[in-house]
Amino acid sequence: MKIKLTYRVLAAITLCLGLVSCNNSREYRDSSRATGWNVNGKDGGFQLNTDFQEQETGPGLVFVEGGTFTMGQVQDDVMHDWNNTPNQQHVQSFYMDETEVTNAMYLEYLDWLKKVFPPTEESYRNIYNGALPDTLVWRNRLGYNETMTNNYLRHPAYAFYPVVGVNWIQAVEFSKWRTNRVNESILEEEGFTQRGAKYNVDAGSTFDTETYINSPTSTYGGNDEITRGGKMSERLEKNNTPRTNKNGTGGGEATDLYVQRKDGLLLPEYRLPTEAEWEYAALGLVGIRDYNVYRGRKKYPWDGQYTRSGNRRSRGDQLANFKQGDGDYGGIAGWSDDGADITAEIKTYEPNDYGLYDMAGNVAEWVADVYRPIVDDEFNDFNYYRGNVYTKNDINEDGTVKLVTTEDIVYDTLSNGKIIARDLPGEIVSVPVDEKETYLRTQFSTSDNRDFRDGDKRSTRYYTTFGDEEVSDTKRMYNAPTHQVSADSSGSLLREYDESSKRTTLVNDQVRVYKGGSWRDRAYWLDPANRRYFPQDMATDYIGFRNAMSRVGSKSKQGKRARN
Repeated sequence: MKIKLTYRVLAAITLCLGLVSCNNSREYRDSSRATGWNVNGKDGGFQLNTDFQEQETGPGLVFVEGGTFTMGQVQDDVMHDWNNTPNQQHVQSFYMDETEVTNAMYLEYLDWLKKVFPPTEESYRNIYNGALPDTLVWRNRLGYNETMTNNYLRHPAYAFYPVVGVNWIQAVEFSKWRTNRVNESILEEEGFTQRGAKYNVDAGSTFDTETYINSPTSTYGGNDEITRGGKMSERLEKNNTPRTNKNGTGGGEATDLYVQRKDGLLLPEYRLPTEAEWEYAALGLVGIRDYNVYRGRKKYPWDGQYTRSGNRRSRGDQLANFKQGDGDYGGIAGWSDDGADITAEIKTYEPNDYGLYDMAGNVAEWVADVYRPIVDDEFNDFNYYRGNVYTKNDINEDGTVKLVTTEDIVYDTLSNGKIIARDLPGEIVSVPVDEKETYLRTQFSTSDNRDFRDGDKRSTRYYTTFGDEEVSDTKRMYNAPTHQVSADSSGSLLREYDESSKRTTLVNDQVRVYKGGSWRDRAYWLDPANRRYFPQDMATDYIGFRNAMSRVGSKSKQGKRARN
């Protein structure tokens, strides 16, 4: 049957298609696709932040667009470690520090701790002392390095040199502090907290991001004068809503009047990068479109197979700070020197294609991962990371979060006897997840997943122990030394060094990966694929660190795809 398309029929079809098109292209930011109700209307309906564009770049960070890459080494393996075989991985977009954390940055952290938790007070002494870098790492029994021992951390000549002598745990604590200080500053600049509050706090009134999100009225020790900033007062007056009580609960709940995650104003946490993130960022593949490079044939963060520049103006100059040979840490004076005998000032050398400096040489860097000789790409090839220990907020019987007070600061005594504060006043107490979170889950079954699938029977999903008997050496996958530190009745530390001759490895759940070559390393270690490990509670004169931050939202900063 043929249909005769008259003008009237065509007009009707056009109108119908137009209505369908209009309906499909209706801006879903203004109305709900679930109910059709107005979003963000004045009638008290559902409120949604539709003005959020994209995540702001935090202080000191640069954007690293994620993608796929060949993780591991496909070229020479002169050490025969067999711990970095190539495998394909995908990394989500994230942010990373443009440079290593410097002495000046770390001194700002120490200065804050000293003001808020005065080490002259006995109850706070270990907070400041536990954060101090180990300056004795510079000493050598057959070398004169006292100049660095006495000056490297605090002398202004080294202010913008990468900090060293910081163990992995200290680096994590610095990252937590940095997160809180940056978000605290954002709230102040946007007018949600009292101006100058960040300079006028004591041990009982410090700011913590997670505390602010979960129990905002407990922030700053519950001081209303600080948390009632200009915009906060405007919200209260506009909504005519009473504030919550000090514990953040009770009648007149007004927590939605504070800045929350849904506002998109607070930044995610500063943290150590994962090994996959660090290696991906170091390679800087974004500026190269070559199949061989994509498959892992890129040896250094820069283009080419050599450590010297091929550019006309700088031809022959070293591209990184590393040990060039026996007794050669910087070349011949006045010649093609790398410009440093120990560490070098940040931004001495050219950045890679992501704009990251010193991703090879200068100092090696801590990453977040627990070390194992393999990367288990068969189990996971997306945002690979070994080291997950899942926790949750500790909740009081009345439903409020439990906060750390000045009386119950938690300290950890490391295997070397150093005492470090892991929870500071104002933070939320965290506890391991339990069966309420793990029951019938397929992704994880325990809180601690550091040794998952690393080869021993205890790492299997359904392994269970019977009784409280200790695991014998023959049942342990990694037979590493177990040093013991305890305190006697007088409070003095008793250090028990494990002298067993049966130990076969240094690998355990307390060793972390570090990446990149350093001023002490030969060129071989400049390859981002190389991986080494070191105890997380020990420090050296050649390992530093830099922070990363996860990106929320779109993969690229080049603009979001059209929505329909």
